[in-house]
Amino acid sequence: MPQDIDPRLLRAFAAVAEELHFTRAAARLFIAQQALSRDIRRLESALGTDLFVRTTRQVTLTPAGERLLPYARRVLAAHDDLTAAFVRDERPLLVDVGAKVGTAYRILTRTRETAPDLELVARFHSGLTGAAAEILAGRLDVSFGRVAGLAPSVLSRLDHRPVRYEPMTVLLPDDHRLASRAEIPLSALSGETLYAAAGNPQTAEWTDLATRLFAGRGIHVAEPFPEIDGEEEFIRVVRKRRWSVLASVEFIELPGMVLRPIVDPVPLSPISMVWRRGLRHPGLEALHGTVGTLAAVDGWLERPGDTWLPEPDARLMSAGR
Repeated sequence: MPQDIDPRLLRAFAAVAEELHFTRAAARLFIAQQALSRDIRRLESALGTDLFVRTTRQVTLTPAGERLLPYARRVLAAHDDLTAAFVRDERPLLVDVGAKVGTAYRILTRTRETAPDLELVARFHSGLTGAAAEILAGRLDVSFGRVAGLAPSVLSRLDHRPVRYEPMTVLLPDDHRLASRAEIPLSALSGETLYAAAGNPQTAEWTDLATRLFAGRGIHVAEPFPEIDGEEEFIRVVRKRRWSVLASVEFIELPGMVLRPIVDPVPLSPISMVWRRGLRHPGLEALHGTVGTLAAVDGWLERPGDTWLPEPDARLMSAGR
């Protein structure tokens, strides 16, 4: 009978079982692949059985591995709950808001006003894909964004709450052929190329949403470009390259450019609040209070009729309410 199995070994096992790929599992855990393989061998030795069938093409669970997985998940969930229960409440809550404008920043600002005794420290990551990895690594507590764009193995370790159906817009150079219009029909963007953060792995969920929106409409995603770090650099690059940009309804101001709503239909960017499963903190409770208030007052979760939203996003937003 195995005794005192290190939770780290169970975490390694769960990661490989969910990814069915040692390289991806090692990246998810931020450890070397050799260290991950060593941990799996140690666990198999402690249990006296093989947990995976490994070939050059694939990794699969053995019957023993399938039997262990639900137990491992319960042990890890209890371990995370225990850790969270004894985290000192007075430590700062690290909240990723992306930029100093938009839905997430409004929520943070309002929460600071209504709960001034709590310390909510802002972080500015460029996308939920990158922020989710930081949350799972313990370097962030809360972020906001499109959860349907996250890998299932990542989303399964997070909790999330729908916040807003955020209308999407297009940012155009002020001399663009469409800039004089008050609204831009989606069909009018046919033939256009829009920047949607392709090439930035931190914002993969946003690029995926743009790709889904543009499909079959003759709209193209701008070619991949390295991650643009910071508002000042974003403004410089966009202006220099004269990109049109797929944006949200609340966006930074760019000199020489105009922000126009997209209509017929209105594409929606689904925003959720995301946090590490098992997290307990009064700051998180305060954020929940703010989300509930703003969503109710401003109708953030009311979806008008003539809108566009991918089915996976609609399903997750509805399930989370």
